[in-house]
Amino acid sequence: MNKKILIIPIVIAVVIIVVNFSLETPNEKNSNVFHITLASPDLYYDGVYTNTFHIDEGEYYFRFVPNGSSPKILSVILNGQSFDFSEDFKLENTIHQTGVSEYFTWNYNGNDVFSILEKQEILIIINPNGNIMGSVSVDIIKNLK
Repeated sequence: MNKKILIIPIVIAVVIIVVNFSLETPNEKNSNVFHITLASPDLYYDGVYTNTFHIDEGEYYFRFVPNGSSPKILSVILNGQSFDFSEDFKLENTIHQTGVSEYFTWNYNGNDVFSILEKQEILIIINPNGNIMGSVSVDIIKNLK
């Protein structure tokens, strides 16, 4: 009986936290215009991922969600009617030591900011340079300032 009395408030608190978190307003300063999670070899054709999307005038940046198995070099090309971009992003790890344990975080380093001068369709080509088994998420986000 006492266990039920303890469990019920805990369950209610968890539900309130989850609902509260899901109702938070999105960040109004940024807007996602492209997203792909490359976690399967089926997403690649001849070792590269390609897609098209429409983009408006403005300043944009890449956001990656890599891990230790992600491609060591992720080459990204963006081509449009009046825009060309190419960068080889290099995966680097950072060790964190807490005194009790240590862990790594991963980040792609490279030129991750660009500007579009006019609305257009963009062809994106993502080349994992042979590592089609390592997963990574790629986002292009408009900075709305």
